[in-house]
Amino acid sequence: MPAIEAEHLYKVFGRKAREGVSRLQEGATREQLSKDDGLTAAVIDASFTVNEGEIFVVMGLSGSGKSTLIRMVNGLFEPTAGKVKIYGQDVTDASTKQLRAIRRERVSMVFQHFALFPHRTVTENAAYGLETQGVGKAERHQRAVEALELCGLKGWEDRLPGQLSGGMQQRVGLARALAADTDILLMDEAFSALDPLIRRGMQDQLIELQHRLQKTILFITHDLNEAMRLGDRIAMMRDGRIVQIGTAEQILNDPANDYVARFIQDVDRSRVLTASSVMEPPVALLGAEGGPRAAHKLMRENQIDTLFVVDRDRRFRGVLREPSVVRSLESGRDTIDDILQTDVPTVTSDTVVADLFHDSADTEVPLAVIDGDGRLTGVIPRVTLLAALGDISAKSNGHGDAEDGSLTSDGPGVKPKGKEVTA
Repeated sequence: MPAIEAEHLYKVFGRKAREGVSRLQEGATREQLSKDDGLTAAVIDASFTVNEGEIFVVMGLSGSGKSTLIRMVNGLFEPTAGKVKIYGQDVTDASTKQLRAIRRERVSMVFQHFALFPHRTVTENAAYGLETQGVGKAERHQRAVEALELCGLKGWEDRLPGQLSGGMQQRVGLARALAADTDILLMDEAFSALDPLIRRGMQDQLIELQHRLQKTILFITHDLNEAMRLGDRIAMMRDGRIVQIGTAEQILNDPANDYVARFIQDVDRSRVLTASSVMEPPVALLGAEGGPRAAHKLMRENQIDTLFVVDRDRRFRGVLREPSVVRSLESGRDTIDDILQTDVPTVTSDTVVADLFHDSADTEVPLAVIDGDGRLTGVIPRVTLLAALGDISAKSNGHGDAEDGSLTSDGPGVKPKGKEVTA
């Protein structure tokens, strides 16, 4: 079950809002509705789901409807049409009492302007949500202190908000949401009031916390770089409508329309696209129990000078180079133990392309891409990485590429397409 479901949401402000929805459904534009009927269509036919443990970013410029959208999710605004469900519970049909319970137990909000009580200490501010839940003083103090420590505010518990910097105040707001221990965090332009360096630090903090806590986060922003950095998936909004939903890579490689394409053209793709975009399957793999003769045969048949070695569970063990294999054959050895090169740089599929170049420059063999269990999922030869960089530069300058937006090129030890050979 998704954590959040939005189904055909509309929010129209004005006396005849429901008639406005009907006109929109019949094809009227936002501008026509405003001019002819004096109605403001803030959100138009928005549908999306947010999966448990996901950071889902809604991104749009001022007036796109993103803040109205998040206020319908937590019941602050009633949709003119459509439904919102939190873990299957219909928020739009909930009573006032049920809405209060949802906000106390299921959903916490982190605001743009901190919303701290100036006369309360940092700990008391962090514990406020628990106070509204009726949690006892001792327990809420303990949970608030733990949340503050998670947010890097240990030692500041007894200070007043006015004694903290803007970034530290926002950490208190985040700690308050974490202390409440709700399933979902709603973050409405939470970092936009901060200076760029502090904002970057808060993004780092959120990413680190998410790795540890695995909350479900609906994050609103007008900053595309922030959206690309934080979002597992991103919903792009324009004039009240969601125009595209996808991962950062999907949006960069396959923009839904000219508006999205123009919007993303200045993004540093090397900081968004990851190893999964450029990695390729190895042409051939050798099992760890294989010998020099099998390795040499695979190299000759596939015309490669580097062979990746894996165990029975496909966990990466190292690489073999052709000169070492030939010498081993000439000396009559029947194992690869003394020629297996294990000090090979490895990366994960979510390593951004910009971070691959340093590792690639330090080795003569392709980079090995491994998953969390150490299994080999792909390889990245240097020539492929350089070709990808050229492709990224071309796209950043507005030049097209392959229709599928793929980043592939031939390189030593790999084939971008075709069947993998294993021995």
